[in-house]
Amino acid sequence: MNDDQDQALVRQTLRGEKKAFEVIVRKYQQPLFNYIGRMVGEKETALDLTQEVFVRAFSSLRSYEPRFKFSTWLYRIASHLVIDHWRKKKLPTYSLSGSLDEEADDRMLNLPDHGPSVARRFEMAELRAKIEEALERLPPLFRELFIWRHMNGLSYDEIAEIKKMPIGTVKNRVFEAKERLRRLLEEKT
Repeated sequence: MNDDQDQALVRQTLRGEKKAFEVIVRKYQQPLFNYIGRMVGEKETALDLTQEVFVRAFSSLRSYEPRFKFSTWLYRIASHLVIDHWRKKKLPTYSLSGSLDEEADDRMLNLPDHGPSVARRFEMAELRAKIEEALERLPPLFRELFIWRHMNGLSYDEIAEIKKMPIGTVKNRVFEAKERLRRLLEEKT
């Protein structure tokens, strides 16, 4: 489903067709949950925040501007909710130029793995755990940008629009996130 179809679904929803918004929810529920889950590290909180994204999106759908991608608008809502969550929890902040030696919390979001064999599933689960652990050790902004780019497949332009950052800054930070993640994974081997 492309952005033109999203725009059509938004128009249908605004005309009162509830089924159209259900299609939007089905399309974006899993990607938003994955993003939020990786950012907050708690499954129940991720479910609650994902639901809140759709509640806020539905209630402010009239303020959505069709000249922008609908997915970008949804991710911006999600990003603001994650930031609000961090503020409420008073999570520690990290300098973008800070050391990687800071202690990381051991929270991890475990997602089911549907591999073909028990051995393969074990290998994949082990790798996933290492990646999730390394992602948890990244400063939140780097983690967020990495997840959007490499796990949710957003373009640099979309990320720049969501975060209201210059595209060059986004590219540099995604690259830095990848490098930091690589170094963290090399430490584990």
